[in-house]
Amino acid sequence: LFTDISSELSKISDQMVMEYVRQSNYFDKKGEIALKGSLPKDWQGYVPDCYFNFDSQGFDINPFTKQYTGWRAFQYYPFLGTFWPTNGSTDDVLIRLPAEFRQDENGKFNLDIYRTNLAILEVLVKQKDTVFDETFDEKLAGIDLNNDGKLTHTNTIKFRPDLPYAGMAGKLLKERKIYLEPGLFPQGTEFLHTVRYINWDDKNNIPKLSPRIKEVRYAYKEEWFSSMELQSMLWRKMEERHPSKSTNPEPQLEAFAGDFEKGMKNIFGWRYSGFIEDKNGNLRPQTNEETTYCMGCHDTIGATTDSTFSFVRKFSWGYWKETGLKGIPEPVVEYKKFGKVGEYSFYLKNNKSANEFRNNQEVIEKFFNPDGSLKQDMVEKLKTDISVLLYPSKERAIHLNKSYMVMVKRQGYIFGREQIGNLEKVVHKELEKDKKTGIIDTVY
Repeated sequence: LFTDISSELSKISDQMVMEYVRQSNYFDKKGEIALKGSLPKDWQGYVPDCYFNFDSQGFDINPFTKQYTGWRAFQYYPFLGTFWPTNGSTDDVLIRLPAEFRQDENGKFNLDIYRTNLAILEVLVKQKDTVFDETFDEKLAGIDLNNDGKLTHTNTIKFRPDLPYAGMAGKLLKERKIYLEPGLFPQGTEFLHTVRYINWDDKNNIPKLSPRIKEVRYAYKEEWFSSMELQSMLWRKMEERHPSKSTNPEPQLEAFAGDFEKGMKNIFGWRYSGFIEDKNGNLRPQTNEETTYCMGCHDTIGATTDSTFSFVRKFSWGYWKETGLKGIPEPVVEYKKFGKVGEYSFYLKNNKSANEFRNNQEVIEKFFNPDGSLKQDMVEKLKTDISVLLYPSKERAIHLNKSYMVMVKRQGYIFGREQIGNLEKVVHKELEKDKKTGIIDTVY
């Protein structure tokens, strides 16, 4: 974390880095997915199959076969800190449900049934009534989605714990061949998450996603567990972590079953795997150690829903528009202790910076007064446009791209993947043994 990379950065020109991030390492020259040809023929893990060729509703279409791949993109509020572009990366997330969720009761593919099931899933996972920017045919689904006693067309789905799925999934649900519970995704759910460099839109003077991909992250829900089963497993894990709650005198180190090929598995029944840049910029499978890096967050931390982050943060279907996050209002969340607050401004107030290492100087200067208090005029701007916080300047974007390029050349992912910059000046301090750190915990 404290390695000086200034000499290596000086060898990379602005033009060089921007040319690099604008070259795709996901597609080959024929427009086919490069990893399909570079992975071993007997590869047992996930082979990327999303073409990022979306229709107006965010559904991905294979340009060679003209068939839907099942992947659907959605727009979401980036998670606090790490996933803000101002801290180094742009990204996207897609979801795919199993075949039975895309079919009518006769087993035939039906896009409207699939749309309806994705919307039902969103309501079940978020556990709240939702108004969508698309309409659903209740007669086709055979479900009174808005709970008004009639089967018509609606853009509203009311939450209820036993809200069923439509089509083949609904049929299998009645036969107890698939399971449903609020807050949990069905078995067979997949997520695809690409982490990318920061490209620059000179026309609108804002960041945008780069063709070059840093990481392709994949999640697959292999097993279904009920909430009661999950609770039991969580209690068991708590006993392993805290010897005082167990007869075992030593805490057990976290471990995950699986490998880099098939993915590593958490207690929720999900497998996670991924691909990352090699030293030449091509995508390669992550090692076991590199995949373990991902598992810490996709396990038992409290910020997830069924071990995932993005879907509960969704605000619209479809891939990112040209304007990206510009003009998107700040998300409002409610805490029992603090009531309703702007999520991002609340994070800034408590963290005193925009990232975990508190060294994003650009945001500090933009949002904080010398005494550490928030600038209220910037808080007001944030309410209606999150890009004032989440978007870096072009100069910072270029610097962050260069920093990651150095990491790629070194293949030093096991030391972290954050573009740290001036970390040593911010948090590095030599301490005397058995002396106090000087750090005082503050509770707001």
